[in-house]
Amino acid sequence: MNLNLYHTVRLLCTSSFMTLLLNVSANNVQVDNIAITDQDVSAGVDHPSNFTFIEFDLDWEHSWRVNFGPANYDAVWVFAKYQINSGNSCDETPWLHATLSNISSHHSIGITNGTNGTILSPDNTGVLMYRSADGTGDIDWDEVKLRWNYGADGVGDNCLVTMKVFAVEMVFVPQGAFKVGDGYPGQSRFESEWTAAPFEITNESSITLGGGGAGSLGNNNAINFPADDFNDVTTQTLSADFPKGYDAFYCMKYEVSQEQYMEFLNTLTRTQQAKRTLAVNAGEFMAKFPNTVAPVNRNGLKCMVVPPDGVTPRTYGCDLNDNDLAGESVDGQTLACNFVSAADIMAYLDWSGLRPMTELEFEKACRGVNEPIFLEYAWGSTLIHSTDYGPVINGGTEGELPTAPSDTDGNASYFKTSTTIKGPLRCGIFATASTNRVSAGSSYYGIMELSGNLYEICVSVGSVAGRSFNGLHGNGKLQSTGNANVSNWPGLNGNNVLTVANGTYQEG
Repeated sequence: MNLNLYHTVRLLCTSSFMTLLLNVSANNVQVDNIAITDQDVSAGVDHPSNFTFIEFDLDWEHSWRVNFGPANYDAVWVFAKYQINSGNSCDETPWLHATLSNISSHHSIGITNGTNGTILSPDNTGVLMYRSADGTGDIDWDEVKLRWNYGADGVGDNCLVTMKVFAVEMVFVPQGAFKVGDGYPGQSRFESEWTAAPFEITNESSITLGGGGAGSLGNNNAINFPADDFNDVTTQTLSADFPKGYDAFYCMKYEVSQEQYMEFLNTLTRTQQAKRTLAVNAGEFMAKFPNTVAPVNRNGLKCMVVPPDGVTPRTYGCDLNDNDLAGESVDGQTLACNFVSAADIMAYLDWSGLRPMTELEFEKACRGVNEPIFLEYAWGSTLIHSTDYGPVINGGTEGELPTAPSDTDGNASYFKTSTTIKGPLRCGIFATASTNRVSAGSSYYGIMELSGNLYEICVSVGSVAGRSFNGLHGNGKLQSTGNANVSNWPGLNGNNVLTVANGTYQEG
């Protein structure tokens, strides 16, 4: 299986061996009542590491699992970060990634409140949680317990620890064949054997790129920039290791929110923070312009506190209304996060234990198993709303809405609809109880904003560096400089990534 990431939440609690912190929520998903329980210090054959359980309640809205149509479900990716506090013969540390058990049965949901859940632990960086049977509605799970192998992280039995728990909303994309390219005989499109017809991907085996021979994948790349390194004469090979989208994967349901990126920054060292944002002085905002001291294009992510010692990390907050009171209900926490680079996104994905998606997976996530349509958008039609939405209703809140969305055309924030708004909208803003796939701007599988709001950054098949990508996941750790550190990822400056903030997880 594979998976992609979005939405976060964080908080913490105490036990005899830990100290506590706070509660935080993100768009439609919330973690509450964090506690550390049932510490076991008797490492042995059955468990070679001392462990304890991170306990919390987990809620999210509008969950589903269906066995018809897309035959898929939504999920959350949950991971944790901890910080050792000075005391009890333990030295203070920066925020570090918690090593969770990779045995699914080591984790549990205590109270399901009528909706049974499954916990899948594909590796040590986090777990996937989703409903066990078909159904729709909100999820309310209490006393979730994740086993933290703290001994494997080198944490002493008596250390005082602060912990944050993050939850990211995901969508499951099932295994299966699909087509890339929309069949339109235009430029910058995938095509089969240089015939303009869509190319079908039926497995994860290697693919010949270019040359026009039988079974080859063409690209009609006359206006690509930079141009792909294969064409109707020159061939390249896309190896079996490159994720092509045939295998199942989980994709982030939404684009990365401003609150998510804020929480990311608030777990980095001061040096890492400076690499991942230009807002390094108190009062500066996220915009990629020096000394930006007012929100630009609706980005309210702000540097709130700069400790004078030059070492202690800065504190960031969401303050869209610029009144120096971060975290108010109108401060834009659930707006998609703009002014981030490809390198910023890759660092975020590495930190989360996820990975970038490839451009082939992107087409699968959008189109699913449907036949391609000339010039289609991610919602499967050529219809798109084309007039200004005007000012938003309840701007900057988790209930932000467009003033006049279309009932029949695909809704999306882009240059024709955002002349008044002048910035990204709330993640998932067009999906309501009365919308269908088109008017919600949803992909075949229920993934939001794959067309519109912000660009999707994907790993390209058109260069050697891009094709060397083999789907390795992030390990929750960054270089000391703040860059992603995973082998065969596209490059620190974002070269060889294409058209924004999605990640993928693939189970081996």
